Amino acid sequence: MNAKAPLAAMRALRQLRHIPGPGGTIAVGGARELVPLLARELRAGGEAAAVTENRADGHPVALVWIGKADETTLRAATRNGIPVVAVTEGDSLPYVLDTNIVRALPGHGLPVQEVLEALARVLGDRGPGVAARLPALRPAVVAELSRRAARRNALIGAAAFLKGADLPALTLNQAVLVTRMAVASGRRPEPAEIWPELAGVLAAGLAARELSRLLRRLPVAGFVVDGAVAFAGTAALGSLLRRRFR
Repeated sequence: MNAKAPLAAMRALRQLRHIPGPGGTIAVGGARELVPLLARELRAGGEAAAVTENRADGHPVALVWIGKADETTLRAATRNGIPVVAVTEGDSLPYVLDTNIVRALPGHGLPVQEVLEALARVLGDRGPGVAARLPALRPAVVAELSRRAARRNALIGAAAFLKGADLPALTLNQAVLVTRMAVASGRRPEPAEIWPELAGVLAAGLAARELSRLLRRLPVAGFVVDGAVAFAGTAALGSLLRRRFR
């Protein structure tokens, strides 16, 4: 076994202390006839208190705005660091990033799935805590976590090629992915609860390193090989975890 593997495992276990538990609320505001409908979709099967309607007290982790802009509310959310997802028939709203606009087409109903995906993007690391309370959000959050981890590990694998320090960093990121997916799925992230998944991460990391060594014999730059293997391995791990924690 690589001498760095135990060190990577220890770092991963220490990192678990910084994984947040369930928490955070989503505020829904805007068109009064549509707010209750979207709030009901977001709450489905989850905690009613995790979604507030037409109020933003308690500093929500995100605001979903429906319909015409209320510049005072949107400006206040932006100043308070609250990301905004807007559902509108137009192409933009003031104080809302264009990438966070969800188009609502007339006669097609509320674009609930698109809203969930946009929320998963803007929530980032805060997503697991909210998804633990809102099962409707879980598929989008764990998919976003998997994509981010795969991209991050691809960069690490490529950048660390010359230094040979990729295994600890890759293993740590994959272990954090395990714990965040566990939180998002409503499970406890303590090592005693998810040790099979963490053990699988370590084994997968060692296998990926051996695969990289074999592929380096091909006429392809080593950093490309390492980056590709890191990306594919983390993406595959994310897919397996999504099914396991479902």
